[in-house]
Amino acid sequence: MQSWWAGVAERDGPKYLAIVAALDEAVRSGLLRAGERLPPQRELAAAIGADLTTVTRAYGIATDAGLIQGAGRLGSFVRNNVDLPQADVEAEGGMIMPPQPASALLPEALRIGMTKLLRAAGQSPLLQYQPSGGSLRDRREAAASFSDRDMPTDEGAVVITAGGQSALHAILATNLTRGDMIAAAPYVYPGLLHLAARLDLRLFPLPVDAEGIDPAGIADAARAGAKMLYVVPTNDNPTTLTLPDQRRRDLADMARQHGLTIIEDDAYGLLPSHPPAPLAAIAPDLCWHIASVSKIISPALRVAHVRAPSGHSATQLAADIYETAIMAPPLNAALVTSWLRDGSFATLVAAVRAEGVARQRLAAQHLASLTYNAHPEGYHLWVDLPGTIAPADAIAATRPLGLSIVDGATFAIGKVPRSSKVRISLGGSIDHPRLARALDRLVAIATGKG
Repeated sequence: MQSWWAGVAERDGPKYLAIVAALDEAVRSGLLRAGERLPPQRELAAAIGADLTTVTRAYGIATDAGLIQGAGRLGSFVRNNVDLPQADVEAEGGMIMPPQPASALLPEALRIGMTKLLRAAGQSPLLQYQPSGGSLRDRREAAASFSDRDMPTDEGAVVITAGGQSALHAILATNLTRGDMIAAAPYVYPGLLHLAARLDLRLFPLPVDAEGIDPAGIADAARAGAKMLYVVPTNDNPTTLTLPDQRRRDLADMARQHGLTIIEDDAYGLLPSHPPAPLAAIAPDLCWHIASVSKIISPALRVAHVRAPSGHSATQLAADIYETAIMAPPLNAALVTSWLRDGSFATLVAAVRAEGVARQRLAAQHLASLTYNAHPEGYHLWVDLPGTIAPADAIAATRPLGLSIVDGATFAIGKVPRSSKVRISLGGSIDHPRLARALDRLVAIATGKG
């Protein structure tokens, strides 16, 4: 092994940072190759005249930076994908991330798409402020996409936002005031819980059955004062339920009968190969329809297309967006538009769908002894743990292995005495072998063999 650490002692600053800098330079220059084994920490400490804790600290920082990875007693090695940062499961806060296919389809689409968009260099209008509701080009393409899904839409009723959460915040802020009530499923997307708390809104838990929200509960919610109905109609987070067509019609009818506006958070709506008709296709004048790309392509894009019930409503929403976020990121919004036009959008969604199906098959093999719900083309699970196992124990045992697992109580409207549920996301950058090991660990804990 070549002495990549030569000269560490002469570098300025703390020695542990000097080690990290030398490692980084050696990897970037090719002196250290992917997969190459590093010297044991004690040996390196002796070679450079440092104490063991200094080298341990340096290796830890290099690991966090994605330069190297540890393999237990085998030692530490240069990562194969050294330019890719490692996923930090602890930092995701329970957010679902779409699975990343093994191919470089998305990075390549990003590279090609951005290169095309930036050909105008410094003169590009995409490097300037955009209208708060989105550029006319982006809104027209979004309107065409909505129309293709049986939601006839004019660009005047479309607003481009910086992701689905930004859209949800703006919709609530422009339609409700402090103390107002929203009806939703008893287990609901945490983003709604956070916004309700921030805006001092009340939540009414609706009854559910095997088909999702029970329309009969809308009357009780209306009597309690609910003004809006929040629905994730396809592959609900966390329960994975998808509303059948008739259930969607019944919900729309009940909402109209009792004067409730619908927020249709259709984050996963395009993930199924045969998407159901949105509620906005059934009751377009009642629905705020949110179609974001975070769950079907990548959360890094921060783009959502919102179909408002009317042009006037869209104008109000755009004004709120301007006051809170100014605009959606122009380059990203334009990139999504270009993908919609040239077919790349459908290709990218299909790749995520295929990877989700593959991971669902893997989960079915490893979790056969557990009870859980899942959408066949989705990538999260709603798992019912045996009564003797606390969600906290399952989380503590599997999250260090890279599994995205969240206590079901996180999603509950109000406090639950004791939840036996956990939501597992099969997405993110975790590969199949690591996912299999984590799922096996979950089964061992759940069955008392861990």
